[in-house]
Amino acid sequence: MSGLEHLLANNRAWRDQVERERPGFFASLAGQQRPGYLWIGCADSRVPANQIIGLDPGQVFVHRNVANLVVHSDLNCLAVLDFAIHTLGVQDVIVCGHYGCGGVTAALAPGSGRVIDHWIRHVRDIAKFYRAELEAERSLEARVRRLCELNVAVQVVHVRESPVLHALGASRDVRVHGWIYDVADGLLRDLTHTVDALRAIEPSGRIPPR
Repeated sequence: MSGLEHLLANNRAWRDQVERERPGFFASLAGQQRPGYLWIGCADSRVPANQIIGLDPGQVFVHRNVANLVVHSDLNCLAVLDFAIHTLGVQDVIVCGHYGCGGVTAALAPGSGRVIDHWIRHVRDIAKFYRAELEAERSLEARVRRLCELNVAVQVVHVRESPVLHALGASRDVRVHGWIYDVADGLLRDLTHTVDALRAIEPSGRIPPR
């Protein structure tokens, strides 16, 4: 007994409901994968990509990790990005963070020597880069919220500057969006327009002009 029989039962109930409401849905889904979007999000269990944007299975290609990072040494993320763009033909990449992110919060606290600290170091670098702006916030909660936003913006830049997009050249436009989700109200907010105004950290270490 695995103790997870209720999850298998839930799956059967969900499958049966979908088949009643949309006969043939799974047969058609098995025949193709043509998602319109790549979602790079946080692994947080409260932020399920398909559900919060109201799309069915098959419509969103998803990559998730702690704090929704796009790290240029992370072959997992780069492979997902490459496959989504070059094989699936995705043209819209959404980097989605969320307020109250545990990984971002941890980046503002001393490390504990755990494996996660090596990953969160990428967020700590962002916090150091924007230290003056973060320290201007009046509370820890406000600093965490602002760092969540800054983290999204930096990851958008990382996607734009990735070798995957550079390999495309001018052959096809890929739009990269930065969104943030508020677990407290269930709403998404578009931060894309703020990215170019920020002194985001590029992979080369150069700072783009304002």
